[in-house]
Amino acid sequence: MSTILSEIDFDQEISRNDLLKVLKKEARSIHIQDIMKASNFIRDDAKFMPRIEREDYIVRFTKAFFTRIKDIKDDQTEYPGEIDTNNLSEFVEIQNQLAQNAQSDDEKCFHRIACVVAIYTTFIREESIHPVGTRFPGDFTLQLVNGVYLCPVKDKQKDTPSALCRFCVAVQDKSVDI
Repeated sequence: MSTILSEIDFDQEISRNDLLKVLKKEARSIHIQDIMKASNFIRDDAKFMPRIEREDYIVRFTKAFFTRIKDIKDDQTEYPGEIDTNNLSEFVEIQNQLAQNAQSDDEKCFHRIACVVAIYTTFIREESIHPVGTRFPGDFTLQLVNGVYLCPVKDKQKDTPSALCRFCVAVQDKSVDI
C-alpha cells in the first residue's frame, strides 16, 4: 500500500487502518502556514454570506481544520473493516479536480486539508463531513441525534457534482422543508 494519498491503488482492498496510516503521513506534512492559507481562503470564500453564517463558518472550519489534523496525527484507534475503494477513488478524484481548478495557493491549501480531513471523517471515523453545529442558510444546523447525523441540506446538495454530500454519512433532516 502506498504511503501517500495520490499514489493509492484503488484496485486493491484498503483497510481503514492502512488508510489511516496514509492520512497520518499526509497530516504530518500539513504545517501551520498551510492551515493559515486555508483559513484565508475560507474567509474570502465566505465574504458574501450573511454575517452570522459567515462568522460561524470561518471560526468553525478553521477550528475544525486545526482540531482534525491533530486528531488524525494522534489517533491510535484500531478501525476494523475495509474501505469502499470505488467511493474513495471517486472522492479523491473530485478533490483533485477542485485542487487543480484552484485560483490561488490559499485555495489549494484549503482543498488539500479538506481532502485529508474529509476522508478521515467519512471513511475512517464514519462521521459527517461538516462538524456538528455547522450553520446553513435559513438558520439550520447539522445535528447529531441518537447517533445519527442530520443534515438540513443533504438532499439539495447530494447531486451537485463538486459536493461531497453523497459520500457523507449524514442523512437529510426530515424536519427541514427543502
